[in-house]
Amino acid sequence: MRIDVLGAVRALRDDGSPVDLGGPRHREVLARLVAAEGRMVTTDTLVDDLWSDPPVRAVGALRTFVAALRRALEPDRPPRTPPRVIVTEGPGYALLLPREDVDVHRFEDTLSRARRAPDAVTDLAAALAAWRGPAYADVADSVWAQRERTRLEELRLEGVELRARILLDSGEGSGLVAELGAHVAEHPWREPAWELLARALDRAGRRADALATLRRARAMLVGHLGLDPGPALQSLETEILNGSMPLEGARTAWPGPGVRLGPRTTVDLARTLALAGGDALVHSRRDRLAAVQAAQRTGDLLLTARVIGAYDVPAVWSRADDPEQSRAVVAAAERTLAALGPDSPADLTARLLATVAVESRSADLSGTDLEHAHQAARRSEALARELADPALLAFALNGVFLQSFSRPGLATVRDSVGAEILDLATRHDLPNFTVLGRLVRLQSASALGDLDAAASHAHAAERLAAATEAPLVPVLTAWFRARATADRSTEPGGPAAATAAAHYRAAEDALRTAGMPGLHRGLFPLALLGLRLLHDRPAPTDPRLDWGPYLPWARPLVLLAQDRGEEARTALTAVPEPARDHMQEAMWCLTAHAAVRLGEGGIAARAATALRCARAEHAGAASGMLTLGPVARYLAEAEEHVGATVT
Repeated sequence: MRIDVLGAVRALRDDGSPVDLGGPRHREVLARLVAAEGRMVTTDTLVDDLWSDPPVRAVGALRTFVAALRRALEPDRPPRTPPRVIVTEGPGYALLLPREDVDVHRFEDTLSRARRAPDAVTDLAAALAAWRGPAYADVADSVWAQRERTRLEELRLEGVELRARILLDSGEGSGLVAELGAHVAEHPWREPAWELLARALDRAGRRADALATLRRARAMLVGHLGLDPGPALQSLETEILNGSMPLEGARTAWPGPGVRLGPRTTVDLARTLALAGGDALVHSRRDRLAAVQAAQRTGDLLLTARVIGAYDVPAVWSRADDPEQSRAVVAAAERTLAALGPDSPADLTARLLATVAVESRSADLSGTDLEHAHQAARRSEALARELADPALLAFALNGVFLQSFSRPGLATVRDSVGAEILDLATRHDLPNFTVLGRLVRLQSASALGDLDAAASHAHAAERLAAATEAPLVPVLTAWFRARATADRSTEPGGPAAATAAAHYRAAEDALRTAGMPGLHRGLFPLALLGLRLLHDRPAPTDPRLDWGPYLPWARPLVLLAQDRGEEARTALTAVPEPARDHMQEAMWCLTAHAAVRLGEGGIAARAATALRCARAEHAGAASGMLTLGPVARYLAEAEEHVGATVT
């Protein structure tokens, strides 16, 4: 029996034939046990790792998955014989297989041996070749899987560089030029990669190209981060210039066990890639966090502050795509602020505060954390104005915008912030923030029901995106046009509701691969629900719809559409207060609508109180991507119901 997770999760019998592991949840249970490296994982941990919102019978479902995996992995085990592969230990389960039978453990052990013994390079090459794709490639994007993918990808990159170093030290590396060139192009923030490429070029008799490579590395580090190359690159340049490169077979410095090879990092590349969307956006976020962690390991506070604050990628959405990573960046920024103290350079302080404001946009923020983020936004704005730095002020205002969802009904406030960002960016040639200003104003106009103004901003944003190579913008504006079609579908002679639904589906297809899960999850079902409400139709009940973070507010209406009134009432009483983000007005309107239909006057009154300040806005339209119709409609029916109840 062999289990592989460096790629899609699979199990193979001794003859190489595949084992049918079952569905995605079965494979995720097996993958989670692999990640524990033989240690017991409690049932509670498995439930939390498998479900962000565990169902009532989650433990029973988990036991069913484990039983099915046991049958698949040990088909010949006699009845009532204890399992030998997935065993029960205390309050949980453990996977018991020799480490050589699990590809990820085999890889880690081979890398560890190669660090100590260069003659293991052949085994290391084979272990690297065994990677079939990203680790746990077909496992859901849960926190534990993201953490393991990040860790293992760092080890893979270390393995690639260690193998190249061994081969170069042994005199066999002149054929590595193409391989290392591709490695540098993909991971230009890794100084060892540049060093190894320069050594390979010199070994191949291309001394001029080797020196040019080192100068490219220097230009990138100095130009983008204000950093000189590290000692290894500086020494290598001197050795090549002087013709004093080590003789073949001479061993260069070896990283010890557990030493990470991620050196100084360029955030500028990550910042550029972020605007491309898709995998580039996902990688840019990962690379940005790797850069922060690398800077922290140097112990240089000013370097760390510069690296954290350099990722000033404009953000228009109030829900983080990777909340765990956002929290890690915020924690790093706050630690750096505290360590620098009150006498730190004002520009670095402003950038760190703006970073806290921008990244503190997870939907679960509340209380003191939320107020802390608001204060960071206000302080960064004040400092940026004092410094009269246009780029810094634009970044700070981005944080102010993202922290401007403290209550429903603030579209006009956000429009003024967007107008200042747009004016500032236009006057000082900040194209990425010009796009941001247009999108903020698009959202604000959409929220206020001014579709002509919103369409004008959408068109201008698309023109800018074409000039600045920002393909994410048309993805967002396609949603706006679908939202406008939905609005017009209620007018006499307007497009059919089916046409609006088709536009939403086309926009959903483009968004699915855009690398923005925080925006994507649940958006399409919510758009369909809004379209149905515009036409006084019941909620969609297709079980395949993934409502994502909007499920608690949609569920009562879905249950009502299925004639499950008492379950709908139970679901309504459990609905929490909406997150303070682009969708808060929409969630309050869903709550009000369900409360009226179920005769829950107290809940209707609470929703009406929350919505009064947003009377002039359209529900969900602050996103610029969908609409449930005017807030006034939902407010009126809630107030009428409450009045009738009181009477």
